[in-house]
Amino acid sequence: MIANRLNVSALLAGAMATFVGIGLARFAYTPIIPALVEANWFTATEAAYLGAANLLGYLGGAIAAHPLSERYKPRHVLGVAYVAVALSFLLCLSPAGFMWFFIWRFLAGFAGATLMVVAPSLALSNTPESQRPVTGAMVFTGIGMGAFLSATVIPLLLNWGLTFAWAGLGMLAAIAGFIGDRALVGLKPLPPAPQSGNGAVGITAAQKWSVGIVLAAYALDGIGFVPHTVFWVDYLAREVGMGQSMASYQWAVLGIGAVLGPFIAGRAARKLGWHAALLSGFLAKTIATALPTISVSMVSITISSLVVGAMIPGIVALTAGRLAEILGPAGHKKMWGVATTLFAASQATGGYTLSSVYAMLGTYEPLFMIGAVLLMSGCLLLSVRYLPFRKTTLMEKN
Repeated sequence: MIANRLNVSALLAGAMATFVGIGLARFAYTPIIPALVEANWFTATEAAYLGAANLLGYLGGAIAAHPLSERYKPRHVLGVAYVAVALSFLLCLSPAGFMWFFIWRFLAGFAGATLMVVAPSLALSNTPESQRPVTGAMVFTGIGMGAFLSATVIPLLLNWGLTFAWAGLGMLAAIAGFIGDRALVGLKPLPPAPQSGNGAVGITAAQKWSVGIVLAAYALDGIGFVPHTVFWVDYLAREVGMGQSMASYQWAVLGIGAVLGPFIAGRAARKLGWHAALLSGFLAKTIATALPTISVSMVSITISSLVVGAMIPGIVALTAGRLAEILGPAGHKKMWGVATTLFAASQATGGYTLSSVYAMLGTYEPLFMIGAVLLMSGCLLLSVRYLPFRKTTLMEKN
């Protein structure tokens, strides 16, 4: 009974954090972009830069989250992050100017990264080892739940105007934050991080090679997924001409994919192994990202939404699992922090770069091809592992 109760607490603590940290703080902004432009709150270029501000904040949060959780109680750190996300919606109920929105989109990204780095580690540390694969998958479904709910709830709220949409998201973040905070009460704190030099012993050349390849590919994914997560709804609504309603429907499809993604990734890892499953995930995401440049039929767009949605949390889970396979539990925590920071840096760079490309060209379509090329580069990097180190996995375990 106690073990089961603790597992439920751990699950809720992790899932609410990913739900608010990425599902709302990041993904809820995407379906609002067309409405912001149509209501003349911002130009299309300004709205794109506000999306990039969130990515920049995520980078700052990814860097600061671990030191903050070491210095202060994790529950306090997470509580402040939940409040910051809720306020980022509730204090943007009217068109207060670009800089005001920029600051709050930045803070939402910072808080979202803090939730993503601290809460899942805390949840998994309170989960028996035998239950971690299942719990880990369910924790990351919060990302898809947030995307799905924002896609279904926001169009309804937008019928009453942008103010109601922001207010509804703020209330949703506050409620989820309250649930997440209550779940934290039953969890033990994270163990102290090992001091510099501890846990870094015994890493072979093969392990360093494999880790480097995984980190480089993960960084490329950080840029490659930006077109779908920042520009997708506005692209479909205004450029393709689907309108807000159908574009929001596609965002809901992406959310459904994101709910399913961690489970698909877990099954693929069991069948193929972590590295082969990660390579397969990159390949699927590459094809799905390129699809809109080939066809904008309903079938192509829906497949693109579903597959990219599934591989957003799917590649996160597979990357985390692959790093754990290479380094073991002792070395994983520190390297996962490095991976998260690299990912955040690349997506912030990608967000601003792609926003600038859009500002110059005035069209979103080339951004999807750029994303696909970068993701294919990740595929090639992961494929290289099979050439000079065909027996790397065996060497990693020695």
